[in-house]
Amino acid sequence: MEKTSTDVLPFTMNSSGKQETVCIFGTGDFGRSLSFKMLQCGYSIVFGSRNPRMSTLLPNGAEVLSYSEAAQKSDIIIVATHREHYDFLTELTEVLNGKILVDVSNNLKINQYSESNAEYLAQLVPGAHVVKAFNTISAWALQSGALDASRQVFVCGNDNKAKQRVMDIVRTLGLTPLDQGSLIAANEIENYPLQLFPMWRFPLYLSAGLCAFFFLYCVIREVIYPYVYGKQDETFRLAISIPNRVFPIAALTLLALVYLPGIIAAILQLYRGTKYRRFPDWLDQWMLCRKQLGLVALGFAFLHVLYTLVIPIRYYVRWRLRNKTITQVITNKDDQFSTSSAWLSDSYVALGILGFFLFVLLGITSLPSVSNMVNWREFRFVQSKLGYLTLILCTAHTLVYGGKKFLSPTILRWCLPSAYVLALIIPCTVLVIKFILIMPCIDKTLTRIRQGWERNSKTSSALNGKADI
Repeated sequence: MEKTSTDVLPFTMNSSGKQETVCIFGTGDFGRSLSFKMLQCGYSIVFGSRNPRMSTLLPNGAEVLSYSEAAQKSDIIIVATHREHYDFLTELTEVLNGKILVDVSNNLKINQYSESNAEYLAQLVPGAHVVKAFNTISAWALQSGALDASRQVFVCGNDNKAKQRVMDIVRTLGLTPLDQGSLIAANEIENYPLQLFPMWRFPLYLSAGLCAFFFLYCVIREVIYPYVYGKQDETFRLAISIPNRVFPIAALTLLALVYLPGIIAAILQLYRGTKYRRFPDWLDQWMLCRKQLGLVALGFAFLHVLYTLVIPIRYYVRWRLRNKTITQVITNKDDQFSTSSAWLSDSYVALGILGFFLFVLLGITSLPSVSNMVNWREFRFVQSKLGYLTLILCTAHTLVYGGKKFLSPTILRWCLPSAYVLALIIPCTVLVIKFILIMPCIDKTLTRIRQGWERNSKTSSALNGKADI
């Protein structure tokens, strides 16, 4: 389809067909990288520097002048200096009056100052239109290309026309502008690059805690216990055997924790009889990081698969098989084939393969490039219906692993059951409660509540009517 709107016109051209000139205050790494990218996109660049003659590392085609002279060349000025050096702008108040100042600075700490750098800049030069932009893009990203880093540029400002002109520049550079509203949002935009995986902290801390607990639990059962009672050295299990127990347990537990907050939310809505009451903050935060929990669980599932694949080449396994074969040859005895054992073994492997396949499918669907290609119903079907099916298969995989010894007293060591028994507590709880919630009598009520029905709506309406009378 052909477009006839102004979108096809290059943003670097003004009404007279000349190159648009952009002024950059500051000749540091970011200022140089940004100027190089803008020169490639057809802009004319003029630098403002306190020492114009000392600036020798600038790209070819860029002009270097003093701050005052450079400001007179363009009505868009990118301030690529740190907040500590903003004082020189007060001497240019008359020259900067009515111009667009683009603040690209960041701080060293979150909420380092009482007001954002952009708001501080607006106070220093009240006659200019301050716009916050480009602080989420690094100099390296501008040099290496937008495909090698984040393409999103958060933009905010009080003047819509000034903000739109800056967003046009962002689009011309091949980046994606995101309008964040007025200059009040500058503080949040400046804090964004300083955050270190904010949505991943809880999943990572939780997974680290789970791994530490179950690793210590398995060490007590499989290393310390044999040494205390039989003086057996089982420390070699620390490398492969114990991690290959911890990783699947962590994966299954985290997968169950992905769906547990939704069940808690449903119970709260049923108890309250309305959806118009906020959930507790801890539940809100838990629900917001479900995607990260699922991806961490998928990572542990991958590790479990890799560790399982190396089992046949382990020295301990080959030693046991060789000794068992030699013993059978010497005694001239062979183990009888057990159909039930074969069924358990094949079922265990089949459930694991199917569960891992759906696990990977859930992870792929959560990627933005994939989730943007499906509608809401399709996304919900995969993440909810197939997600619960994945949880069922993985839980069944663990149940079959225990087999006939699942509840046998012989597996207890110091009254401690096998680790996989503990791993089934949360998944089985989630599945049982979910089964109860999808029963028609309960599901119907829950659906009505989520569609806006309130249990006490008639009573409250009658009370309001009596009050009016």
